[in-house]
Amino acid sequence: MYSNFPASVIVRRAAGRGPRCRADGADGNYAGLVLTAEVTVPVACEVAFATLSDGWLYASWVVGASHIREVDPEWPAVGSRIHYRFGLWPVLIGDTTEVRTVEPPHRLELEARLWSIGSAWIRITLAEAEPGHTTIRMTERAARGPASLIPGLAQDVAFAARNQESLERLAALIRARAR
Repeated sequence: MYSNFPASVIVRRAAGRGPRCRADGADGNYAGLVLTAEVTVPVACEVAFATLSDGWLYASWVVGASHIREVDPEWPAVGSRIHYRFGLWPVLIGDTTEVRTVEPPHRLELEARLWSIGSAWIRITLAEAEPGHTTIRMTERAARGPASLIPGLAQDVAFAARNQESLERLAALIRARAR
């Protein structure tokens, strides 16, 4: 379904933080360039993935999500969903995010619906950079709706800062839970 989603060329920013551009094709059958948000946390992959497995924390780290209404009991199994609201009060719109692929503790792929606008495909990968340190990468593409017609690089620019902030929030949650 998402075979046109590009993979990733790490171009490191001077500060060592923030979105990077990857084009290594290491994560599957994708080719091309994509801006990838990235953080490293001082915990093992299993510990970091445990935070992703708690659907009730979704609004705590995903920029734009503001209220979790329900989490399917089997989250994060394939097909399970988080029901949430996004936006700013008083304009809150309800929708869902569904798990498309899960390979604990290394990969979680989601489809986040965005009301009548369409949906976005999100890939979160976790890799132990060194023992006890996990690098988390997040990439996103519009999958359905009018936004899917926007060229990939323009989507990268639109999603990059938001996804980096989301990962920074996720990293803070992981560190707090690991204490």
